[in-house]
Amino acid sequence: MTLNGWLQISFFFALVLVSAKPLGIYMARVFERERTFADRIFRPIERLIYRIAHIDESHEMRWTEYGVVMLLFSLVTMLVTYAVERLQHLLPLNPQHLPAVSPDLALNTAASFTSNTNWQSYVPETTMSYLTQMLTLAYHNFFSAAVGIALAIALVRGISRRESKTLGNFWVDITRASLWVLLPTCFIYALLLVGQGVVQNFRPYDQAKLVQPQVVSTTSPDGKVTTQTITTQTIAQGPVASQEAIKMLGTNGGGFFNANSAHPFENPTPLSNMMQMFSIFLIPGALTVTLGRMTRSPAHGWAVFAAMAALFFVGVFVAYYAESQPNPLLATSGLHIDQRASALQPGGNMEGKEVRFGIADSALFATVTTDASCGAVNSMHDSFMPLGGLVPMVNIMLGEIIFGGVGSGLYGMLIFVILAVFIAGLMVGRTPEYLGKKIESYDVKMAMLYVLIFPLSILTLTAIALMMPNLGLSSLANAGPHGLSEILYAYTSATGNNGSAFAGLNANTHWYNLSLAGAMLLGRFLMIVPMLAIAGNLGRKKLVPASTGTFPVHTPLFTVLLIGVILIVGALTFFPVLALGPILEHLLMYAGKVF
Repeated sequence: MTLNGWLQISFFFALVLVSAKPLGIYMARVFERERTFADRIFRPIERLIYRIAHIDESHEMRWTEYGVVMLLFSLVTMLVTYAVERLQHLLPLNPQHLPAVSPDLALNTAASFTSNTNWQSYVPETTMSYLTQMLTLAYHNFFSAAVGIALAIALVRGISRRESKTLGNFWVDITRASLWVLLPTCFIYALLLVGQGVVQNFRPYDQAKLVQPQVVSTTSPDGKVTTQTITTQTIAQGPVASQEAIKMLGTNGGGFFNANSAHPFENPTPLSNMMQMFSIFLIPGALTVTLGRMTRSPAHGWAVFAAMAALFFVGVFVAYYAESQPNPLLATSGLHIDQRASALQPGGNMEGKEVRFGIADSALFATVTTDASCGAVNSMHDSFMPLGGLVPMVNIMLGEIIFGGVGSGLYGMLIFVILAVFIAGLMVGRTPEYLGKKIESYDVKMAMLYVLIFPLSILTLTAIALMMPNLGLSSLANAGPHGLSEILYAYTSATGNNGSAFAGLNANTHWYNLSLAGAMLLGRFLMIVPMLAIAGNLGRKKLVPASTGTFPVHTPLFTVLLIGVILIVGALTFFPVLALGPILEHLLMYAGKVF
């Protein structure tokens, strides 16, 4: 670890901290229907959309109606995405004449982008046409993010309202999230990315002549060796900057290119790299301020922010430390490889990392993208040291509540807030209260249902894959504990709607496409139902005055308790399987064994 690395990490977090308050207040005004400076531009457009779609913006929905409308909207858009993928060979804006996407891969991709996961079992530049990228995938980047924001706002309304049976209007919430928040920020952000060198065009791919022709040998399944000389290279391009902006701001993560943010057309400079990391945390960090303002308890919003920040710094420290250490196998192999940091080399583990970004920005990016439900990567997590790879995995296993995805991070964290308040009430022998609302058995049951769905999906599907050699194990590139980590990470990433991967696993098979699609849908939509039930139940309750037995939710003590509940309920659930995966791999690496 270096001083320069920690200065970059500190600068990144300072940007997030400074931007949280103004953007959080702005979003609170947007969703509380207060006047903003953007109303002159977007209010007429909003009215036109409602008129065309026959939406009554004054109509308020109960939690059941809100949830059903959200599910139907997501289902229809997922089916449209599937249809476009299957028909892309017949549609325009396909200069490379790419064929239709196979049925299982099309279903996996449609489920992935609908659920804000953006898991990609394919090479985008050789699979998806420009039209498919823009019309369906970029579209979902906007609206899956808008759905997450709308759901978080619905839960906050349930907390802040008293004796109310409604949580707002889903159509109004996603319209305002898109018009007032996502579209303007993405427009500005895309222009900044173009200024840094991110490509934005509709040209066919270019063919570049190699200065030095390459001889490539391939072996067919029957053992026949074929040798050919490669003299040209295909340079993929397209409308990248516009998709890159919402990919980051919406915590989506699906790259236009297979190398994602390690590709120089997606992430060309250190400045663009910092911008991308900052944009991942921008809206999730600001939503904690929105929580404080809408519940009339700004200090509570900052207490939640503090819990997220503390967990973030622990994760980035462990990842940065692990990747900065020399690989013991190289140090003891007799190769005499110098792995010390110097003016000529960064030291530590540079495998799978871009030289442009180095260890500090790679560890920071890996931590940020898995703290949020983003999944964009500028390095390959599969090449991290065992403990370095453990950090992204644990970040997702905690429920991606360390800032988290846009909206989903906040409502996931608020579930743990309810559990923390409930435990605090048990410890002092008083009825738990949260911002003037009594937390009753129904709320706790729904909160625990939300928490239990997550490990049930991950651990069950991982166990099934491990027991099927011809389906689950045949896709592995590594054996032993690292192979377990690859499968475990895949189902954790899918259920957590993250989308990053331990790339040693070939997931483009019938089994993985279908099972991961199921995990993504479960992790997104099944967990939303108990969350909305809590919102509806809290909204109906009366406010009770604070008493001497009320546990304050704006103090450092609350922040510490919240962190403790997250670690006990979240982390310990997965400790046994982590012990068999990255932890065991770490111990065996120091014993001289690799997989």
